[in-house]
Amino acid sequence: MSIREVGPRDGLQNEAPVPTEAKVRLLDALSRTGVGRIEAVSFVHPKAIPQMADADEVWKSATKEDGVRYSALIPNSRGAQRALDAGFTEIEVVVSASDTHNRRNLNRSTADSLDDIAVLIDSLHAAGARVEVIIATSFGCPYEGDVEPARVAAIVDRVVADGADRIAFGDTTGMATPPRVAAVVSRVREKHPDLPMLLHFHNTRGTALANVYTALQLGVTEFDASVGGLGGCPYAPGASGNVATEEVVHMLHDMGIDTGIDLSALLDVARMAQEIVGRELPSGVLRAGPRLPLAR
Repeated sequence: MSIREVGPRDGLQNEAPVPTEAKVRLLDALSRTGVGRIEAVSFVHPKAIPQMADADEVWKSATKEDGVRYSALIPNSRGAQRALDAGFTEIEVVVSASDTHNRRNLNRSTADSLDDIAVLIDSLHAAGARVEVIIATSFGCPYEGDVEPARVAAIVDRVVADGADRIAFGDTTGMATPPRVAAVVSRVREKHPDLPMLLHFHNTRGTALANVYTALQLGVTEFDASVGGLGGCPYAPGASGNVATEEVVHMLHDMGIDTGIDLSALLDVARMAQEIVGRELPSGVLRAGPRLPLAR
């Protein structure tokens, strides 16, 4: 079971700008919890996402723990070069399944983004990096409504043909439900049974853990989660935080599934995250604690 912690990037990009020192402190603390993968920063233009303006400084200052795989999100060739110059070898690019969200997010059509991604994949592979394509709004779009699984599957076909190493399906505004998760995963698995696949759920409507459980039953073993439930999307009205990492870990451990993550240490980091952003975070396990030990 692999959980990628996305709080330092996807979480903090939706908060008021956080001091660089605090970002580094959060990233370093997460690296010591036993989590195997962390999405550390994104190399985007400061005018687009001011919260990530200090990405180079954050990454330079962070302690890189052995055994942790760090990745960065990029929007274009300029971001790709910055990520490569910083030493990243695991790089994420994003495209939305819905045209409207893609235009709001990237100022171009989905088709245009796919053409750009094909070029990025070639250049990143030439530099020795691996590329994960994240398909946002895979389970619904706040502007267009339902997104057909066939459309998502067609995007997968395209990026796999262009050389993508991995795929992630993003539930950008928490529109996924277990039947919709099953429809997308099953449709893609039919044609690409061995394709590395990760799912990224938001808990906007309280379905995130149910969606994780559904995906587990379908054989998915890789998920994104964000400490404390940090996160959202600047270009998606109503998007609340990602599913909280400690909630996913708490559920998986109770199911007898080993994540390699120290839940107690993770809860300490969630409290730190709450202090850093200066507000109560939505995680139920952070608020109530694990189901054991019992109250006295």
